[in-house]
Amino acid sequence: MRQIATVVKHTGSHYLLSPLPEWAPFEAVLRGSLRLQDSRATNPVAVGDRVEYERTEDGACAITAVLERTNHIIRKSANLSRQRHILAANIDRAFIVTSLYFPQVKYPFLDRMLVTCEMFRIPVTLLLNKVDLYREEAGEEMDNFLDIYAKAGYEVIRTSARTAEGVEAVRERCKGKVCLFSGESGTGKSSLVKALDPSLDLRTGSISAAHLQGRHTTTFYEMFPLNGGADGFVIDTPGLRGFGLTGVEKEEIALYFPEMLRIGSRCRFQPCTHTHEPSCAVKQAVEEGLISAERYASYTGMLEEEGKYRK
Repeated sequence: MRQIATVVKHTGSHYLLSPLPEWAPFEAVLRGSLRLQDSRATNPVAVGDRVEYERTEDGACAITAVLERTNHIIRKSANLSRQRHILAANIDRAFIVTSLYFPQVKYPFLDRMLVTCEMFRIPVTLLLNKVDLYREEAGEEMDNFLDIYAKAGYEVIRTSARTAEGVEAVRERCKGKVCLFSGESGTGKSSLVKALDPSLDLRTGSISAAHLQGRHTTTFYEMFPLNGGADGFVIDTPGLRGFGLTGVEKEEIALYFPEMLRIGSRCRFQPCTHTHEPSCAVKQAVEEGLISAERYASYTGMLEEEGKYRK
């Protein structure tokens, strides 16, 4: 009998599955042949995948097939023996958690994550977290951040797990959906998820004072039910130190910057790299402040990075 469930936790060679929207996790292992199907990925099965499974005579479960994904979010793996790592699959919305300080925001990192979400058509909301720590001292910087991403067309919600600011707005966007929470280490992802449902047992950590960087607290990729699933499901991920692009051609990168895509057709030359060409509408928009200098710097950095990678 064909049985289908969703992967809700990945712990190395073992998995937890659940027949969503019912929350009833059970253990499963991966059939050996599946490990070889995608030799470029460090993980052939990801949290959020819908899979077929079978029960053996002793009652154990084995994943036998992965159903077609609606989308997934992926990054270049730090493991040089492989090319990529899948963070999660079949996501209704991605929440990218960042902070102006503690740790300090890294625009190139953030924009690489946004490009990947655009590539796979995953709706994304930015969560500017820990605003209670720096709103008074860095109000101008916060307004600048909001302006940068408003011009790009992204929703930004100001949040604080400590004061619960923005938590209800996030909870409303999670209802009836599977949502990914990801971002740089130390930005407070797990604390925000726990603020959405205090009954969840999540590990949270602190910031390293020496480097103002986050300490890894989430060990595995794991899905949690909010209010037993009544308010949706969230996937919490380990904090990321870096995020490399994969599966995108250098010439395509501008297509995944919404603000560049909107006006790129006005450029004199087609295609246009928006770097050295005369009469470039994108460069003019940067000069006029319609596209932020920070986003443009992220774009040119990606071009340079992909150029080096090809060589």
